[in-house]
Amino acid sequence: MRRSALLAALLLAVLAASCAGISPDPDAGKVRRFDVASYFTGRLKAWGVVEPRFGGAVRQFTVELEGRREGEDIVLDEYFLFSDGERQERHWRVRRQADGTWRGEASDVPGGAIGREEGASFSWNYDLFLNVRGSSWRIAFRDWMFRIDDEVALNRAFLTKWGIPVGEVTIAFRKLS
Repeated sequence: MRRSALLAALLLAVLAASCAGISPDPDAGKVRRFDVASYFTGRLKAWGVVEPRFGGAVRQFTVELEGRREGEDIVLDEYFLFSDGERQERHWRVRRQADGTWRGEASDVPGGAIGREEGASFSWNYDLFLNVRGSSWRIAFRDWMFRIDDEVALNRAFLTKWGIPVGEVTIAFRKLS
């Protein structure tokens, strides 16, 4: 019995040691910088879902994005198509500030947006006017984007109204060019 337990422990140790040096990603363990300017310049596609906090239908959508440099600005055009057929557009003008943060403006973003790169993540905070059952609501968005690799980034947005959670949005971005 003792000999079987010793043999099993030895076999387990050999198996564990043989797997220790294998890494499927040569960049595993390295901190990937988000780099907003390079990621959002070019063509991208995104897929997302809107999850209301208090029930209701989950809305799916796709987004076609085109970003370009205009002087010190990044101009980002977003074209949304929701699963119910609704279409929306948003046109951002984004610029890095002297303190390293990012400032963005769009016509339906009162007061603009403020963002900060933090390693492989990017936080993006803004209010957005949304059409909710025929009326315009000012909703606070607190986005966290995470750079996964050279092509993929994930975004998780938390939505509040008067500080009360009203929904969440999850988006997967893929850089095409």
